[in-house]
Amino acid sequence: MSILTELTSTIKALSAPGKGILAADESTPTITKRFQALGIESSEDTRRAYRELLVTAPECNNYIAGVILFEETLNQKMSDGTLFPEALKKRGILPGIKVDKGLVNLANTNNEQVTQGLDGLPERLAEYKSKGACFAKWRAVYAITDHSPCQLAIDTNAEVLARYAAICQAQGIVPIVEPEVLIDGEHTIARCEEVSEPVFHAVFQALYRHKVKLEYIVLKPSMVISGKSCSQKASVKEVAEATMRVLRRTVPGAVPTINFLSGGQSSEQATQHLNAMNQLGKLPWHLSFSYARALQEIAMKTWAGKTSNVSTAQAAFIKRAKLNSLASLGRYTESMEQEAIHA
Repeated sequence: MSILTELTSTIKALSAPGKGILAADESTPTITKRFQALGIESSEDTRRAYRELLVTAPECNNYIAGVILFEETLNQKMSDGTLFPEALKKRGILPGIKVDKGLVNLANTNNEQVTQGLDGLPERLAEYKSKGACFAKWRAVYAITDHSPCQLAIDTNAEVLARYAAICQAQGIVPIVEPEVLIDGEHTIARCEEVSEPVFHAVFQALYRHKVKLEYIVLKPSMVISGKSCSQKASVKEVAEATMRVLRRTVPGAVPTINFLSGGQSSEQATQHLNAMNQLGKLPWHLSFSYARALQEIAMKTWAGKTSNVSTAQAAFIKRAKLNSLASLGRYTESMEQEAIHA
């Protein structure tokens, strides 16, 4: 199969109407922190059991087109002995892989960060592909203060994201390009908009310089939203309008799908905002989700590490996935939150 055929097949699946991407790629320290907050022991086996619960949930493939895996999960077998990527493909879901190696401080900035992991990336991608991965993910972060992100941080992260994306496409792997403007802070939605526009603009300038084919990427941006500690909380309508304003100014129509990260929003907020954006009229891209906590939080709490809770936790997860699927079509209503969960 040619590289172009592989890229075409993958992006078609990932941008299917009514479907999104599950981010189940939390690093071991991150998932351990979430488990410990709920009194769940974090071991290789409990992490496997939890992620198996998610990907084997009945009807999962109706709402989820792809799952981003952490390297540990990519190499794990499920309880029936099937490797995770193989099990996902049998269910009509594409396996993906987080490939960045986390954040380091960027020299000559005020503690701003850049993502590392480009060294040896072609070789790692070839290995991940041999194990079934069809797409990859790389995250860059931008913290908002009165003076940041600075231009150096914006340009450096854009360059790294573009190099990663170009390397992926050369391997026949669709890159998820994730520029995350962090929700942490006291900033207003206006300040977030002021920061997000040059960040996204720089990313697409860099993608163009590196000759990345925009038809074969997934953009995973943050929404334009007020900071977590801001006293003036933006309304759902304001978030939808500001986010669309920035994306229309910066994202070419050639990009097939934009799958938002939830970035610290509650499950309900993330769904409401996605729905409101899809109700703003005709858009040049498919607009969907690639949530981690906003899809998983209720399922993880319900499971609590107990085998007896698996089916109830799966039902809770599928309810959230279905609500976000409806939001990606602009058909979600808040009253749906009250409907019963069926195990």
